Parts: sequence; C-alpha cells; structure tokens
Amino acid sequence: MASTSTTSPIPSPNSVKSLLQHPFEGRTLAEKLQVKELGPDQPGLTIRQQTSDRGKQHMRSFSRDWYWRKGWLAGCSHADAVFCFPCLLFKTTGTDPAWTITGVKDMKHLSEKVKKHENTRLHMENSVKLATLGNVTIATQLTDGHRIAVRKHNEGVDRNRQILSKTIDCVKLCGAFELAMRGHDDETGSSENPGGFRGLVECVASLDRALQEHLKTASVQNELLDCMLSVIKDHILEEVKRADFIAIQADETTDVSTHCQLVLVLRYIDASSNVQERFFEHITVQNATADTIAAALMERLSAILPNGQNAKLIAQSYDGAAVMRGATGGVPRKISDVYENAHYVHCYAHQLSLIMQQAASRIPRIRTFFSDLGGFSAFFSRSPKRTTVLDQVVANRLPGAATTRWNFHSRAVNTVHEHKDDLLKCFQTIRDSGNFDPLTVREAGGFVRMLEDETFCFFLALFHEIMPNVDTLFNQLQMRNIDRVFIEALVQRFTESILTIRASVSSPGGDSASDQQPQPKKQRRMLGPGEQERLATEVCDTILMHAKERFSFTQHLISATLLHVELFPQHSARFPDSALETAVQAYPMLNQAKLKTELSLIYENSEFKACSGAVPMYQFFMENNLQSTFTETVSLLKILITTPMTTAESERRFSTLKRIKSFLRNTATQDHLDALAMLSMEKKLARDIPDFNKKVIERFATQKDRRAKFLYK
Repeated sequence: MASTSTTSPIPSPNSVKSLLQHPFEGRTLAEKLQVKELGPDQPGLTIRQQTSDRGKQHMRSFSRDWYWRKGWLAGCSHADAVFCFPCLLFKTTGTDPAWTITGVKDMKHLSEKVKKHENTRLHMENSVKLATLGNVTIATQLTDGHRIAVRKHNEGVDRNRQILSKTIDCVKLCGAFELAMRGHDDETGSSENPGGFRGLVECVASLDRALQEHLKTASVQNELLDCMLSVIKDHILEEVKRADFIAIQADETTDVSTHCQLVLVLRYIDASSNVQERFFEHITVQNATADTIAAALMERLSAILPNGQNAKLIAQSYDGAAVMRGATGGVPRKISDVYENAHYVHCYAHQLSLIMQQAASRIPRIRTFFSDLGGFSAFFSRSPKRTTVLDQVVANRLPGAATTRWNFHSRAVNTVHEHKDDLLKCFQTIRDSGNFDPLTVREAGGFVRMLEDETFCFFLALFHEIMPNVDTLFNQLQMRNIDRVFIEALVQRFTESILTIRASVSSPGGDSASDQQPQPKKQRRMLGPGEQERLATEVCDTILMHAKERFSFTQHLISATLLHVELFPQHSARFPDSALETAVQAYPMLNQAKLKTELSLIYENSEFKACSGAVPMYQFFMENNLQSTFTETVSLLKILITTPMTTAESERRFSTLKRIKSFLRNTATQDHLDALAMLSMEKKLARDIPDFNKKVIERFATQKDRRAKFLYK
C-alpha cells in the first residue's frame, strides 16, 4: 500500500514562525518591504491560564481586543504566545527574549508586561526603524539639489493647475448656459465652427500665454467633464449621507434616438436646513417595463443608501409610464418591498390634469365643447391672411388648446370668453370681405353660429369661472417648497370654490348664460335651462368627486393633519390619537409617547399658530434652537417636507436634457451628457461647492499618469 504524506502549509512571510526560521536581517530589501506592508500577523490564540486570587480559581484566556489596543502585538498560533513585531524584526541586545524568542503566555500579568515593554527605549528605537524602512534618508531629503528639484516641480504644478482651473471655468460656463461643447470637425482645429467650448477657451487663451501654449498639445475636455460630474455626485452623496430622510422622484421618456431614458431626482433637507431637489442621473433603460425600471432604480439606490440605510428612503414619486403607477405589481410596489418606508405619492400636478380630463371625457357635451373650442386657434393658425384680420379686429392671438395641457385650455376659454364680441365681428368680416376662398367663408360661418349658440356660450361662461381656480391650484402645485400640509389647504380651498360655483349654477336666481341671450329659432344643439343646470352640476360633481379621490391622503399621508395649523384648536380640545397612531404606524422611527407630548404642547401654544405649513414651522424650530427639545416633531416635519408633492422637478430635468441634445446633435456619449446636464441643472451647486476647481483637479490628477504634473511634492 502506498503511503500518503501531508505537507504543512507554507507560513506567511510576516508570521512569527517564518521570522523565527528566517530572520528579518537576512532578507532582501524587497522581502523586508513586503513584511512591513503585511504588518504583524495576528491570528486567534487559545492561551488559557489557571490562576488563583484570594483563594478563588480563575481561568484567564487571550482576547483579540489586545490586537486592536496594541497594534505592535503579533501572535503565533504554533507557539500559542504573543510577540513584539518591531523587536522581533530588529533583534537588539538587551531586549527581553520573551518578546522576541519564546513569546509571552502569562495572561495574568500581560497588561503589566505590555506597559513595561512599550516604555523601553529599545522598543521605541525598533518601532522607528520599522516606520522609516524604505524611506529616503533625512540627509538625502535635505540636499540642495533635491530642494531645488522639488521647488521647480511645485512651480510647474502651480502653472499647470492654474491652466486647468481656467479650462474648468470654461466647461462650467458652457454647461451653465447649455452651449454646444463641440462643433463641426472640432478636433482638427481648422473648423470654421469649433463649438462653444473651444471658442471660449481660445478667447481666454488670447489673454494668457501659458494657456495658449497648453492648447497646442492638450485636449482634456471629456476627462474634465467626467471629473466634474464625479465631484458633484460625491457632494450630493455626502449631503444625502448627512440627511435624516430622502425621497426619490423619477420620470421616463424616449429621446430623439428612440432610447428609453429615466431621470432620477433626490429630495432631502441638507445640513443648512434647506430643501434640496438634486438631479442625480439619467439612466438609459432597455424598455419602460416595471421590472426594468425597478431594477435600474434599485441599482442606484444601493449606491446612494449603502450599509443598511434603507429606512432613510421615506417616499417615491413617479410620472410617465403606466407601469410606474401600478398599485400591486408596478415600480412603487417593487421598491417598497425592499425599502419598506418608501411610501408612494403620485404627482399632484399630474393628478389635477387627470381630474379635468375625467370631467371632459365622461360627459359627451363637454368633450364636444372643448373640441369646438380648439377649432378657433386651428382656424387662424392655418393662414397668415386670417391671422391678419384677427390682429386688426381682435388685436389678440388665440392660444392653442391641447388635450393634456390644461393651462392651454384655460387660456383658450378665457380669451374666447373675453373677446367673444370681437371674434364675432372678425368672423363676420371674413365672410363679408369677399377676399377669402369659399372654404374659409364656410368655416367662418360655422364659428359665427357657434358663438351665437346658447349651449356653447353657457359652457364657455361656466368654464370661465372654473378655470381660474384650476390655474391657481396648478401653479401652486408647481412650486418647489411645498409640503403635504400646504397641499391639503390648497385642495380644501379648491373644493370650496367649485362648491360655490355649483351652488350659483343650480340656484333658482342664478345668473347663467341662458338668462342673458335670446334663444335662436333653430338650434341643433339647444339645451333647455334645466338641462344646462344639470350638465353644469354634473361637471362640478365630477371635478369634486375626482379631486376627493385623487387628493385623498392615504394611510401614510394622514400624518399631515397632525401639523395642520387650522386644526390646532380642534386638536387642543381633543387630541387626534387615531391620526397619531396611523402616522407612527407608517413611520416606525417616531416615538409615539414623546411625539404626543410635544404635539400637545404645540397645540396649546399660540406661538406655533402663526406657522402656515410644515416648512415655516420647521424653520421656526431651527431658528429658535428647539430641535433638541422637539425631536420627534422635527423628525415628523422632516418627513413631511422631504416627501415630494409633484414630479415637476424631474420634468424640468428632461427639458434641460432635450435642449442640451439639440445643441450636441447626439454626438456626445451618455456619460458626457450626464455631466453637461448636471452642470446646467446644478450650476448653483457647482458654484457653491468649496474649492470645486481644486477637487476636480485632484480627481483629474489621480485618474491616471499624465505628462503634465498636477500633484505637489
């Protein structure tokens, strides 16, 4: 039978066993530097020592905490003892052999032995030898030639950094003003249209000879863009790290090259107590399915919130693809499965459009009215000759009406209502002038009959009353610094206004369009007064019903009622325990008992009743240094403020990207587009980051080896 032999593993060069077998002084410089880089070997030891103290027996063992407390300790699992790593390397006469040959096993007196040994001169000398191993000697460092070389090198670094800083300023300017970075055949240098960046740099170079010489041999535009993007992203990530809560906003669209893109915006309160909505990244995705979008967002969130910070994500808001709004299998559900506090909030401005769309699409008469209304602008937009008559008679252009943009509908309603008599005169002028073709005359006659139609005029007057309220709400929903308490008050005022209009239409003495105009003899679309009132009431009821449904606060939004100033007298008389329990259930990080005590005091104190909204109240706490007293209320306010109410910010990001792409003609890569978009959208942040140019230069210098020197000696 053949015998099998086992070989012991080769010990590491920094292990005590290896150093005892092959002394340090006999090794090559490369081997010594390797041992220094590895540091002391610190394995787990099984030292156990039976001791007695005052007649009692104790079992003492070695703790790995010693390695953390004394970094010079080395362990040997073979000898089951501890050694001094510097003294083991540089064995000096007079050193205690227990620390260099046999090892220390006495656990009872280990603390005394360690303290005594590290105070010896020999241990200190050996530690200095180890620390300076491989370094240039002090004498060499102080030579005149070396000092002169260092000075010349640093002078060159100063010059190179100054040139690069001016180039960075040019890139920042191009990004801030969305100027084309490249022109036609930009790289050859002979182009008649070199692009905004090179043209700007050449203008600056004409005033700086050093920069002019640098341009002849260097082109670092793209690398600088990458470095600037990474510096801004690092700053945003640092702000997010210090924030207590964050929310994400996302929207998707298809770009001009038919690629599906996703924009990601982060909302949080920074260290200066300011609400920030920062653009973070454009993400190219293969398609707009829920799985693809959720996977892309999860990948980014894992980098934004590492190391178990999932609880910081308290809200998510989307717009665009239908899969984003799925309640059971859409993107919000997939994100909340991992980030349990990330409650879904729909874009409130988008909900307003949905409310008005329901009022128009569910009622055939209203759908016909808006269709007819859109014909006014279409009639004049097709012919400059018609527009000339409009300018002469009405002296006011008609806005176009879009099916999904209700601000256009509102402008069209108001313009036609306010200039109805002038429009009648305009259409009649076109009919009677004899200068227009039969088709134009025939269409003008149709608009004359439309403006004389009682039903059309009735709905025109009705929506002339409704639309200003819609416009007011829509404009306020587009504001950046809004919170849930503010939204609730807006929706309440909007509801009250629609109820007032409804009551005025259905009242017996109501002043409607039918009371002001005689009924035509022949009306294909004629409605009696009762039918008009019924349809007007239905319009108002539809708007109210969908407003209540769309803007109703779900479980996690009920917390807003706790800080609604108008409810403070009611809460003072009867504390809203149900709302408090729901808020704590939605946000488990809140301390319910302490929050109740703080809110009770707030409800009874008149100082807080002057704060209209979560943002003013939060600023009141911060300005008066009350955040340490009202810790839970401040946390709740941060949650309310951080939660986004609209995706308008992500919409702005896409419009910026489209403008940049129109300049670049899609010649830049996605990474460079992100950098340009970041410089455009966050230009204030780029200005406010301390030593921004210096940080970009440091990143640029350490990215790879460069011919020009940018690092000081």
